[in-house]
Amino acid sequence: MSATDRTPSERADVCVVGAGPAGGIVAHSLATRGHDVVVLEAGPRVPLDERLARMERHQRPAHDWTDVWGMGGERDAYTSTGDVDYPLNRTRIKGVGGTTLHWIGYTPRLHPKDFEMESRYGLATDWPISYDDLRPYYAAAETEMGVSGADDNPFAPPREEPFPMEAFPPSHSDSILGAACEELGIDVHSVPQARNSEGYDGRSACVGYGTCHPVCPSGAKYDGSVHIRKAESEGARVLDRVPVQRLEHDTEGERVEAAVYATPDGTEHRQEARQFVIACGAIETPRLLLLSKSETYPDGLANSSGAVGRYLMDHLLYLVTGQLTEPTGQHQVGFSTSVTHQFYDHEEASPGSFFVGFLNYAGPSPVEAALSDGGWGDDVTAAIRRSYGGHIGTEALVEQLPDPASRVTLDDSRTDDHGNPVPDVHWTVGDHGRATAEKAIRVQRDILEEAGASIDYATPPDRPLSGSHPMGTTRMGEDPSESVVDSRLRTHDLANLTIASSSVFPTGGAMNPTLTIAALSLKAADHIHEDR
Repeated sequence: MSATDRTPSERADVCVVGAGPAGGIVAHSLATRGHDVVVLEAGPRVPLDERLARMERHQRPAHDWTDVWGMGGERDAYTSTGDVDYPLNRTRIKGVGGTTLHWIGYTPRLHPKDFEMESRYGLATDWPISYDDLRPYYAAAETEMGVSGADDNPFAPPREEPFPMEAFPPSHSDSILGAACEELGIDVHSVPQARNSEGYDGRSACVGYGTCHPVCPSGAKYDGSVHIRKAESEGARVLDRVPVQRLEHDTEGERVEAAVYATPDGTEHRQEARQFVIACGAIETPRLLLLSKSETYPDGLANSSGAVGRYLMDHLLYLVTGQLTEPTGQHQVGFSTSVTHQFYDHEEASPGSFFVGFLNYAGPSPVEAALSDGGWGDDVTAAIRRSYGGHIGTEALVEQLPDPASRVTLDDSRTDDHGNPVPDVHWTVGDHGRATAEKAIRVQRDILEEAGASIDYATPPDRPLSGSHPMGTTRMGEDPSESVVDSRLRTHDLANLTIASSSVFPTGGAMNPTLTIAALSLKAADHIHEDR
């Protein structure tokens, strides 16, 4: 078949919907073990040689964030009706590689307490698996993705294996904030991240473009297309620009029979398979299930519990920035090199978990400074000196508890380019999140003030930014009346439907979720292989 042939495969053991890190890892893991795998991706392929142009697009004032990856318009329409506006098209990407095409790349593990929130604190619910159950998959995921890190975090969960690569050295501004933390009795350590500190897995070491978020032109930062390419080399077939419209099940409602997808010309096809994996993230996964309603499942496929779309979580993001009286000489590194997890594990139920990272923030770009101040020649130079290089900042990711009222539904009043109702994202913050945020902001302010900075911005506790980590909308659990998938990531209702996504998280902790997504994807692939 040609690269642009989008007709169904005649035979497929496994059909994977979504070509992000979860879909890519599942596809590769199964293809290497002899399964015939087909991957269906809604967005386009993004060749490596196009990424430099996308970086340049990001740097030009005429383009906004979503222009870099072509997000927006009728295809990506959505509504946001929650307490806080949810910027969905800034948090996701439709394309081969998925949202990891623009992620920052941090790969911490969840802590044991994150799996035991009800047992420890009487909050939310426990996962049906423990940290120890996921521990070997965490190690395998770090190897698969290529993680740089160091054994310098006294608060990290237990591990035996060293990181595949050494950690990145701390930046100049880290030394300023690190000294302040030392005075305050706060331990600082490195950040594990899926970014090559040396050549790894055929990809170069980081070359310092500093535009990691939203685009890494060199390929040194891992993204899901790495495993898609590996899966294809093992015989998997990957179709791009084929959004799945719905899943169809057998007459008994016990097994999925086909994924119905549309090609760019609007033609619909049915891809049949023995097993199906949904790997579309925490927004599009529940949307697809809701779009797949039938007489047997009038409230949406795999939704006998009513939990599909519910319990939407994200990490609450808070920034505190300031300026020093003397220039720091700091340049845009593009990613954090130091954080503190000192405030993550806690004895009392509330405030909850958070961590604080150092931003390596150098201030607004020189172009923005020049354009905003106006003038010519020496006036522009003076404006740049005033606004660039003396800034310093921190970020905090804050834990949010699952709430059934925080959810993804279908907005029947608005449709996408195929006439389907768009997702309505109703995101709430909650008292636990606000209380934890207030503590996190106090810690951030203390650090900056101890460093001698004058604070010029702090995110309000009740108006958080999105951490771009949607989770929880098809959650995992032992009770089919309260959850969507079991500990094997298989839906309770359909025997051949697996979900590999942050949507299965019962709780979200405050750690970046991608490594956990990768670990769960490896686990899901093992179970699918066992069922062959």
